[in-house]
Amino acid sequence: MSDNINVPVIVDSREEKIANLIHYIRGQQVMVDSDLALLYNVETKRLNESVKRNSKRFPESFCFQLAEDEYADLRSQIETSNTENTSSKGGRRYLPYVFTEPGIAMLSAVLRSDEAIQVSVNIMNAFVKMRRFLAENALMFDKLNSLELKQLQYQKESNEKFDQIFAYISEHEEVG
Repeated sequence: MSDNINVPVIVDSREEKIANLIHYIRGQQVMVDSDLALLYNVETKRLNESVKRNSKRFPESFCFQLAEDEYADLRSQIETSNTENTSSKGGRRYLPYVFTEPGIAMLSAVLRSDEAIQVSVNIMNAFVKMRRFLAENALMFDKLNSLELKQLQYQKESNEKFDQIFAYISEHEEVG
């Protein structure tokens, strides 16, 4: 254990809001095209058109379209975790695209505005803070996983014992 004193990090409210828009899909942290469009102050359609016009800059490791089940999972995550953004975004005709961290960095080059650059900087800072948080708390997450596994094993053993007790009782019931 290090002797360093943990000083609370004061998070810029923009970065905190951005962090709430980062999701975990296919083992990667990503952001949805519509959320990025809001941050960049462009229409989702225009953002995706810019990406398609510059497709060589966006390999699948930078940007990919969600499958139906991934989109359904994402919608349920957003409805349960994102209380700040309660406004309806309306229906979509197409499955959304999501962008990984390098894809988001590439967006600032494609969108070519000072605002896009600043938004990208804020997004990158949010990703860095999330990675730092995950790294600093990895041991705690491992302990929680271990505790959860122990609890599940204990619950299974308890259920088996109760089943044995109920089976014994039913076998030895007096027929009245």
